[in-house]
Amino acid sequence: MALKLTDLRDNPGARKARMRVGRGIGSGKGKTSGRGVKGQKARTGVSINGFEGGQMPLYRRLPKRGFKVPNPNDYVEVNLDRLQKAIDAGKLDATATIDGAALVKAGIISRAKDGVRLLGRGAITAKVTISVAGASASARAAVEKAGGSVIVPAPEAAPAA
Repeated sequence: MALKLTDLRDNPGARKARMRVGRGIGSGKGKTSGRGVKGQKARTGVSINGFEGGQMPLYRRLPKRGFKVPNPNDYVEVNLDRLQKAIDAGKLDATATIDGAALVKAGIISRAKDGVRLLGRGAITAKVTISVAGASASARAAVEKAGGSVIVPAPEAAPAA
């Protein structure tokens, strides 16, 4: 017997019908529709999560801690192994200075955001000059060991009031 498209069915019980509430006592979910009786929770649009009956709620009893930087810099992270792979593939020119624009042009990153941060995963063998917004100590050491250099510009000083 061959299988036909007209014979295809869901497994029994795969599709469960939605319970229609408030349709008479014979349905099993009539009258109060499974909400109990009266009170705030029986009404629609109730939001009492976190309300502790007038007692000071837990989120207000605990002390505030920490600080969130309002406008943090969002750096794109690039590891050494990705750089080396791009240089080997001929996407990056090792003789020129590698910066955010060169990385975007090579297709290593989609956009530079607030700058590029160089991280030290992997190894680099090419002698390169890299200009980035930040670099980890291990990445800097690996590039300098290969005979290259990492240029990290000094942060811009805030204008004096």
